[in-house]
Amino acid sequence: MAAAPKRPYVTPEEYLEREGRAETKSEYHDGDIVAMAGASLVHNILTFEVTSLLGFQLRAGNCQGFASDQRVRVPACNRYFYPDLTIVCGEPEHQTLAGLESLLNPTLIIEILSDSTERADRGDKFDCYETLESLTDYVLISQDAPRIEHYARMPAGGWHYVPARGLEAVLSLPAIGCELRLADVYARVPFLTPSKEMEMEAAQAEENQDSE
Repeated sequence: MAAAPKRPYVTPEEYLEREGRAETKSEYHDGDIVAMAGASLVHNILTFEVTSLLGFQLRAGNCQGFASDQRVRVPACNRYFYPDLTIVCGEPEHQTLAGLESLLNPTLIIEILSDSTERADRGDKFDCYETLESLTDYVLISQDAPRIEHYARMPAGGWHYVPARGLEAVLSLPAIGCELRLADVYARVPFLTPSKEMEMEAAQAEENQDSE
């Protein structure tokens, strides 16, 4: 049986030239162009709410946010990603190639988890993101329950993991001087019925009891 022909290697320049003409976004994974699937309704709601909540808080400081159309270059992995939300503290640095700018120094990256992306967001993508020396914080937001996970880079190396669960929780993001109240983040998500909230609160109470 004949082997499938190997796809030709695409250079970053060729990728960006195509990206500049394309009607839809694609990521670049070390020679491969990976098309991005359309987002769900809940994904779009959460992206909008988090962008609005953080955008208001960032007005008074030296950090600024970038929406999901902002491409991020990760040189160590030879990849280009489109995070759901990117925040830079200080002056943004860009790579300009094929007439397009790609961000080089994100401080905080937020990804909205989905069934199709969660494995990568927790695995290969995070492995690449952490090679960025500028990155101090990585945040994962669940679509199917009020849950936000925060990874903060430690001075001695590694990451400190802080989960926030339930609508009463508040996630602090000191690196950018902001916080996220889960009740605000998930306020317009349709699946959070009263019964679902009770289930989440019961699960959280049981988890807290187990940890004591």
